[in-house]
Parts: sequence; C-alpha cells; structure tokens
Amino acid sequence: MKKIATVLITLLLPLTLLFAQFNVEQPISWEASTVKIDDSTYEIILNGTMLQNEWHIYDMDKYDGGPNSTVYEVQENDNVKLIGKPYFKSSIKKEFDNVFNMNIGITEGDVILAQKVKVTNPKKASTTISVEWQACNNGSCLPPTLEEFTVTFNKNKKSKVAASSTTDDAPITPGNNSSLWGLILQAIAWGFIMLLTPCVFPMVPMTVSFFLRQNKDHPGKAKFQASMFGTFIVALYTLPIAIIILVTYFAGGEAVTADIFNFLATHWIPNLLFFLIFMTFAASFFGAFEIVLPSSLVNKADTKSNRGGLLGIFFMALTLVLVSFSCTGPIVGTVLIQSTQGAFWAPIVTMLAFSLAFSLPFTILAFSPSLLDKVPKGGGWMNTVKVVLGFIEVALGFKFLSIADLTYHWHLLDREVYLAIWIVVFTLLGFYLLGKLKFKLDSPVKYISLSRLVFAIISFSFVVYMIPGMWGAPLKALSGYIPPLTTQDFVLGAEGNNNSSAPYYSTPPTSQSASDSTNDNTEYVPVDQAKYSDFLKMPHGLKGYFDYKEAIAAGKALGKPIFLDFTGHGCVNCREMEMRVWSDPKVLEILRNDYVICSLYADDKTKVDEKEWVTTKNGKVLKTLGQINSYFIQNQFHANAQPFYVLLDAETQKMNAEPQGYNLNIDNFVTFLKKGLK
Repeated sequence: MKKIATVLITLLLPLTLLFAQFNVEQPISWEASTVKIDDSTYEIILNGTMLQNEWHIYDMDKYDGGPNSTVYEVQENDNVKLIGKPYFKSSIKKEFDNVFNMNIGITEGDVILAQKVKVTNPKKASTTISVEWQACNNGSCLPPTLEEFTVTFNKNKKSKVAASSTTDDAPITPGNNSSLWGLILQAIAWGFIMLLTPCVFPMVPMTVSFFLRQNKDHPGKAKFQASMFGTFIVALYTLPIAIIILVTYFAGGEAVTADIFNFLATHWIPNLLFFLIFMTFAASFFGAFEIVLPSSLVNKADTKSNRGGLLGIFFMALTLVLVSFSCTGPIVGTVLIQSTQGAFWAPIVTMLAFSLAFSLPFTILAFSPSLLDKVPKGGGWMNTVKVVLGFIEVALGFKFLSIADLTYHWHLLDREVYLAIWIVVFTLLGFYLLGKLKFKLDSPVKYISLSRLVFAIISFSFVVYMIPGMWGAPLKALSGYIPPLTTQDFVLGAEGNNNSSAPYYSTPPTSQSASDSTNDNTEYVPVDQAKYSDFLKMPHGLKGYFDYKEAIAAGKALGKPIFLDFTGHGCVNCREMEMRVWSDPKVLEILRNDYVICSLYADDKTKVDEKEWVTTKNGKVLKTLGQINSYFIQNQFHANAQPFYVLLDAETQKMNAEPQGYNLNIDNFVTFLKKGLK
C-alpha cells in the first residue's frame, strides 16, 4: 500500500501544484484617495486592505537577487507635479530572510502608500497611478501584479478597485475558478470510467503482464517501464491541447485566447456543432457505428512499439491511445468541450486530470502485480457501460443546444421542453438497465444483477425528482444544467412580484445619461417596462433592470442602492446562485425591498440600436448587448468572472462593499447585502 500511495502522490502532485498556482486569488485590494495639505499641495494615498491573514508585500527598497519590491508610481502631467519620492505611511518590519539570505522589509497587515504632488488646477486635474506588488505568505508567493487607475482632486473623490489585471479590451471569460474543482473531478471520473470500456479494459492486464514477463528477473525495471508507459499516456493526452492553447496565448495574448473561448462558449455555431458531436458520440456508443482512426496510423505506431527502450514504450502508449479512440474519443471530446466554459487554461488542467486517472492503473498494477488476480474478467458488461455512457452523452449534449437557444432567444428549448427530453432519456436508461431495451451489441440478459438494479433505481429516482419541474418546481440540484425558470410558460401557483405595480424609471430622452449625471435635480420619468425586459427576465418574480443607466436612474429616483449582477445565459454558477441563494426568503426580502437590481448579461447576442453601440479604446465597435456589458464591467470594475456581484451607491456610483462572486453560503450573502445598506 505504501508503494501505491507513493505512485499516487507522484502522479497527482503536478496536478495539485498546477491547480494551486491558478486558484489562489490576490489577498489585497486597493483604494485610492487624495488629501489636501494646502492650496496647491496634495497627498495621493493608496490604501491596501489585506483580505487574508498571514500575507504580506515588500517595501520599496531594491533587492538584487531578492524578492520583487513594491513599486508605487504617479504619472506627472501639466496639472500634477511630483514632490519627492513615494513612501510608506504604514509600518515596515525589517527582518533577515533565510531564503534570500538578506535583510528584507515587509508589511504586516494593511498597507498605506503615499506620494506628495503639486496641483495647479484641482477642479480639472487628474492623474493615473499604478502599484506593482508581490504578495507572499510563509509558504508561497503569487506572481507580481500591476494595477493602475485614475484619481481626481475635485472633492477628494475615492477610486476603489479590486486587485486584478487591467486589460484594455479583454472580453469576459465565462466561468470562474470556483468551478474548476468540479471540472477536475468530472475529468477524473471519466478517466476511471473509460477503463471499463471494451476498448481499454482488456488492455490493462495485457500491458502490465507484458512488462512483468519482459523483466521477470528485474522487477524494478518493470515498474519503471510501466511508470513511463503511464507518463507517456498523460503526455499524449495533455501536451497537444496545451500546445494549441499556449500558441494562441503567446501569439495573440490572453485577450485573443479569451476571445476564442468566449466564441466557443456562447456563439450558436460552436454550440450547435458541439450538440451534433455529442449526438454522434452517443450513436457510436449505442452501436450504430464505430469511430476509429485510420488503420495505417495505428499500424505504424504498433510496428514502432517493438523497438526497445523508452522510444518503444512511447509507441506502445501511442498505440493504446489510438486503438482505444473509439471508446475514449467521445469522452475526451466531452471533457474538452465542457472545459471551454471555464478559463483559457482549464482544458489543460482537466485533460491532465483525465489522463492521470486513465493511466493510473497501469502503474499501480505494475507496482503490485498480485492485484492482477483481482481484476474482473471482461464480458458483456463492458458494452453495457458504453450504452449507459451513450444515454449520458445525449443528456449532456442538449446543454450546448440550450446555451445557443438562450443567448439567441430562439425559445426552442424552454425549461419544460428541456426537462421533458431529460425525463424521457433517463426513463429509457432505467428500462435498459432492467433489460427491457436492447442494442445490437448487447449480450443476452438472463437475470438482473444487483448493480443493474441499483443503477436502475437511481435512474428512475432521478426521473421522479425531475417530474415536478414540469410544473415549476425549482429543482435546485439541477439549477446549473437546465434552463432558468423564467423560460417556463406555466408555473403552478406562481406568485406575482409584490412591487410589480410600481413604475420603472428612466431618464428623459433629452436628459444627460444616468451613468454620467451628477445633477441631483435630474428628472427621472416613469416608464411602462424596463429596457430589454421583453426577452430578459428576473428570477423569482423580482423586479429589475437590464440596462445600467436605467438602474442608476431608478436608484436615484427611489433612493436605493444598486445590486449589480454580472451574469450570462451560459453561466452554470449564476443559475446555481439564483436557485440556491437568491431563493432564500432572507435574501429575497432584501433584494425585493432594499435594492434596485440590475442584471447585465455578458453573452447575450441581441444587437442593440446603433445609437447605443460602443467604440472601445482600440477602435473596435461593440454592437451586441453582451459585448457592451462585458466591456463595461471589464473597464469599470476589472471583473473577469461570472457571477460577479457589486453593491453601488446610486448617487456616487461607488462601491458600498467589496464585490463578491460565486459562494453558496446564504448567511455570507445576507451579510454581503446588508453591508451595502450601511
């Protein structure tokens, strides 16, 4: 068992380190303000709030061969001139660092940076400030991060931002890190399931036995060869997708890569293509045909596998990958397609997880050959596994058709239609497991085994759970995978919004836009309905807005703060938050009575009126609602994930609390909402 544990740790450690590198968020947020010293002298203060304990940043001294120092810069212009150098107003602790072998200054707790400037025209003066820092704790350091934003000197306005990268025109990436563990666990599960298919299962004992026979007098060599065999399998699955993604990243930058993934995640063409691919994979699993690679390619790899040394082992691994493609290809496609809904590096991580799970038994059995006797024999049950996977592929495929349906408002797969399809699919799966349905490659079922009975019960129970959803039951466990309740035509016992009779507010056509207006006397006129509410709906009967300017106008007219909800039609975590957190009575009461809700969809493909088109700093013209909302959130709040919640004061349009993302803790969300009311 110790040997098995060692192998597991060795294979899974790279995955853990890679995930840890990407998953840790910056533990500090910054807030800038200006303090007037005399008629022409100001101090630009940058307050850094440590959001997590045990983290620190370094002082401004230069350390040759040491850590990255903090760099605080204020740009000079005609109205703003620097006085002296920037400095820390918070305390600095100097201590000897054993790693760098030198004395280094670090902060403890919150940070205050300052720079004195001479300002000639405070009412019109503004400048850009930047801070570059590296956050570390006792165990690790995050990469250095640069943040910049603008400050003014009129009325000492504050500018508050969360620590994040600043890209000029980077599109919003769907999904966030909180869902990455889910993708990894799914990939691991798929990797182990693939071992049970008829294309792969017989190869496991055959391959391990080959290594043991070839090196019966050298068991250590057999273990080494089996380990390298597993390593090559991981490389063959992971490196190609990693190379493709990294080439696009380094060739065009993160914005280009994110733009590609946004296209894959939300545009109707790739989503319809993914749907058709899933249906093709399912048909293959059902036995309609077999997806195979060209025999010449397989034969060449098999011939070269007879070579000795590591090169021969590599071609053995390549032969396995090619021969098993008819079973693994559909699942590999499933893992990759689902991971495109996340960050641009998610496919690399998920494919690494899949291939580690897939290759693990080859190494474990070589280290413990006695386990070979306990491996079950092949048989008709392996085709049963394939057919069950076919039913699951059908169900998963409709998710991609649903995304296209939601983002383009086709209304082909509203919630009740989607549920009806899933109910039928899993009912048929239950009958198949009971032996009432058969496919051409199935073996005769003389009796129902215990495992078949258990999985049939699970399938039918799932169907029973979904049936109330046809009449509007929330189905919280499926909230991220089925269309929202707002797409359902009939909801039994639906209650109207308790403030639905109140008017919506907007600025008059001739008035200054709500987002730019600072005039307290601006007239806000009632309107019949909110902009875009003919095709966008709020969950739970809530009243809200889908246009930022209208929401600000309503907030000023009603004297309420703004609950800004950055969301998307294809955002799984957004639907989970709405069904599992927003639905709580405490949360609903606050949202309904104390806030003006504004939901901005990042992936909606509706083309807006030409007068509302937005031209970016790079000259790109944004014409769809989703593009405009994405650009606004990116530039205004530096957000790059969904969901993203911001609480704003309607008058000043400044944040009342730190923004929050995906978090299913209801009490935490209530606390967050109450902070915005203080």
